[in-house]
Amino acid sequence: MKILGIAGPAILIFGLLGGCAHAPEPAKPAAAATPAKSVGFATIPPNKDSDLKLYYADGRTTNGAAALGRMQQDAELILWLAGNQFFAMDEVVRAFQRQNPGMDVGLITLPPGLLLAAIEKNGWSYGGKQYPGRPDVYASVNLGHLGKLRQAGLMTHYAVYMHNEMVLMVAKGNPKRIRGIADLKRAEVRTSMPNPVNEGIMQFYGRKVLERHGLWPHISGGKACSSCQTTANNWFTAVHHRETPDRILAGTSDTGIVWVTEGIEAQREGKAVDMVRLPSADSLRDEVAYVIGALNGPRQAAADRYLAFLRTPVAQAAYAKYGFVNASAQATTLRPIP
Repeated sequence: MKILGIAGPAILIFGLLGGCAHAPEPAKPAAAATPAKSVGFATIPPNKDSDLKLYYADGRTTNGAAALGRMQQDAELILWLAGNQFFAMDEVVRAFQRQNPGMDVGLITLPPGLLLAAIEKNGWSYGGKQYPGRPDVYASVNLGHLGKLRQAGLMTHYAVYMHNEMVLMVAKGNPKRIRGIADLKRAEVRTSMPNPVNEGIMQFYGRKVLERHGLWPHISGGKACSSCQTTANNWFTAVHHRETPDRILAGTSDTGIVWVTEGIEAQREGKAVDMVRLPSADSLRDEVAYVIGALNGPRQAAADRYLAFLRTPVAQAAYAKYGFVNASAQATTLRPIP
């Protein structure tokens, strides 16, 4: 992997709490009650089948609308997780299933703000169809999201389960010679940025950095939108970790803020991109934390088993393989949501 600019720390903290429960799983509980109101659900953007998965215990995987349609009925555990970890989840979920044989697991990996909206609205709309229901486990990159669930009486405890940092993705060889955030104001630099509506990376981290550099008005053009052209040079994405590398490869954007793990994954897929590493004040590597908690519901026991699994070296190693920075044993211990 070719990394440009300032090198960041690469120490992965293991030594985590070991073990998770291995008690036999009880019979599948009934799916959560269908809300009386079946309209006004949160909308999944088009062509997001790869973010909707149902992992059966026998090794089969179903994707897209088929997975979404069966998830509430078939799964003993449903995970709605911040989308930028989508590429690690096949390995993470299968590792969990090896420690919990016979458990079918549903997974949705989308921007955390969009996931929160779906929880609040009790379900999804995708491809013109309605899919009521909530997850058993929700993860975000902002504790405030979990705080809203606590206020709604849906969640009580949380843990930090990994860390990340921001970088600038550029075309291979960095033809525009982009070295840092300040270069984003150059007239010839076109940007592809996470949207500030529901992309946690922009809502809670990227915007703060851009504002500190005085660049937020230059990027946003005074707009807060998704899948939109805000200025002649900037595009706000709907799902940035899939769109930004594609826009750079297509030549419609020169750079964009992404998580370092997304840059690593794009290179793993053979995409002709590089990354510009940023100083800690701009990467926020000392601040970024992924938070997770179990929702109150009929599958609470399975949710608790998944949270216990995240504290194990097996789970942490599965994430570390994809560039995530492990959380400490103290961070992964559940505590009350403030």
